[in-house]
Amino acid sequence: MSAAAPARPKAATRPGGRRRAPTLVRLAGRALRHRELMAAAALSLAASGVLVLIGPRIVGIAIDTGLAIDGEQGVARGTVTSVGIACVFLLVAALARGGSMFGQTYLGERISQSVAYDLRNEIYDRLQRLSFAYHDQAQIGDVMSRATQDVEGVRFFVSMGLLRSAYVLVLLAVAATLMLTTHVQLGLVALAFVPLVATQSILVSMHLRVVWLHVQQLQGHLGVVLQENLSGQRVVKAFARERHEQRKFDAVAKELYDESFRTSKIQAFNEPALLSLWLVSLAIVFWVGGQEILAGRLTEGQLIEFLLYLTLLQVPVRSVGFIVMMASRARSAGERIFEIIDAESPVTERPGATALTPGSGEVRFEQVSFHYEGLPPGVAPALPTSAGRPRRRTDAAPVLRGVDIVARPGEVVALLGPTGSGKSSIVNLLPRFYDVSEGRVTIDGQDVREVTLASLRGAIGIVQQDLFLFAATIRENIAYGRPEASDEEVRAAARAAHIHDFIESLPAGYDTWVGERGATLSGGQRQRVAIARTLLLDPRILVLDDSTSSVDMRTEFEIQEALQELMRNRTTFVIAQRLRTVREADQILVLSEGEIVERGRHEELLAEGGFYRQIYDLELRAQEEASLPAAGSGNGAASGASNGSGTGGAGGPDPGNGRPGVRWGGGGGAGGG
Repeated sequence: MSAAAPARPKAATRPGGRRRAPTLVRLAGRALRHRELMAAAALSLAASGVLVLIGPRIVGIAIDTGLAIDGEQGVARGTVTSVGIACVFLLVAALARGGSMFGQTYLGERISQSVAYDLRNEIYDRLQRLSFAYHDQAQIGDVMSRATQDVEGVRFFVSMGLLRSAYVLVLLAVAATLMLTTHVQLGLVALAFVPLVATQSILVSMHLRVVWLHVQQLQGHLGVVLQENLSGQRVVKAFARERHEQRKFDAVAKELYDESFRTSKIQAFNEPALLSLWLVSLAIVFWVGGQEILAGRLTEGQLIEFLLYLTLLQVPVRSVGFIVMMASRARSAGERIFEIIDAESPVTERPGATALTPGSGEVRFEQVSFHYEGLPPGVAPALPTSAGRPRRRTDAAPVLRGVDIVARPGEVVALLGPTGSGKSSIVNLLPRFYDVSEGRVTIDGQDVREVTLASLRGAIGIVQQDLFLFAATIRENIAYGRPEASDEEVRAAARAAHIHDFIESLPAGYDTWVGERGATLSGGQRQRVAIARTLLLDPRILVLDDSTSSVDMRTEFEIQEALQELMRNRTTFVIAQRLRTVREADQILVLSEGEIVERGRHEELLAEGGFYRQIYDLELRAQEEASLPAAGSGNGAASGASNGSGTGGAGGPDPGNGRPGVRWGGGGGAGGG
């Protein structure tokens, strides 16, 4: 997998060409959805800002009224009462400020957690709605990084950055008003450093945004490498490639370390720069204030008041650098999050779509052509496989061209052809995992694009070669498509799939936990659980891959019996790998380079001596020969089923031209698409 970050889809504009709001504005809008909490937080912020700035004014007045000294005669002209009153006011203000700061912190955390909750749900909801065209190109680790680390970056910004920046603005506004009303000239001198701080912060923000975006892309890539390694541990260990995988992970981790350290260096420079600006302004105010006192235009208390204002502003001004860092991180994180939320699915439910009406299951493909659309720039289209997951194409040629199919109710249509010929593309168009580029697909006379996706997919059962079971109980996996199904219905489906007896033999029976991806079950057991899951759905149309790999002869026989039960009285499209399926098919479609080059029944196509005859001679004849001694001992067939040697497992290289020597996608469960 390439180390480069995946191309980013264009998400800067809405459908229709209207530009979207800037990322930080959109994130702030997410926070403003919680109006009551934001209003309470705003009151707490305002109270905190006012209360913290009351202190210098009280101290200034106390100095001028309670601790004043006659400069010429050295006589005290203040009163102890004034000092005492000032201390009481300071104590009350401190207590009130403590309460407002608690409210600010608590409400800020509530708002930030609410925003993170909303964003995670929006991401997950969008991922459920996006079609295969998106998921074919998405990298799981990168998507997980966006839904976790990037959302956490946004949450931290809302809690510590967005509200703190509002607090800083309140402090600056109130302090500026108080200083200017006390002494205009000195107030202007004291506030002169604010534009310098703003300029410095903007420059740093622009720099940090680019670096943080790279950091977050690297975090996503690191997640991709980790997820890929964990998923492929059997392959890694089988080829003794642990050291290679360690070096691959270390290379990305080192780059992430370097870029993260780079952000720290930028921040390490920024904070001292802001502190230096503050110290310079403090010195200038002290100098100018001293001159004003000597000239009689300023009191000692007012100068102390100004110096205290600057001291109080030191912390929020220094935090500007921290806010800038968080805003830069949140901006880049928000861009990555909104790339998912704003992603448009090419497969959408049309307005006014109706439920698929009950019918007998007649399927028609009418002059169907298909190619992959909407891929990010520079990304090659994907070539489907029998497992429904793509691999990269090296060209953008149509996957299907002018395909016409009529499958009558209850018929079995077998699809054969070399890898990349378009078999899986045909079956992926039925449930609208993709939409046709030209022509149309109908079920019982209804265009699949005109019906609701839920009713369409509820009428189609799919059993793929790459079986997926959830980390749940066997009962929950079987009932996944019909969670309301009764226990008896679940058991009936399991019996029909020849898996009931095995389940009953387990200590926990149907409540047995199967582990991630069904890891605690064998391949044959997983396949029969998947068949039971489809049987329980009771679809009128069936899509399946009939290959079996790495199973003994008895298990293969049970799987084939379960598949026959599944196909009974259902219109079935099967990516055929087994001779039994091909022989019993009502029609066989042989594909090459996206076109149907032959169609008919087994005996008819054998007699023609064309592509089908090549497939038969290369792979299917071996199954027929292996089945002959199987009646006596079963060893030959079992061997063929187990290691693929009886099904063309040693087929020649695949130049992709559909000629002899091509691996035609059978045997050992290779399942080319």
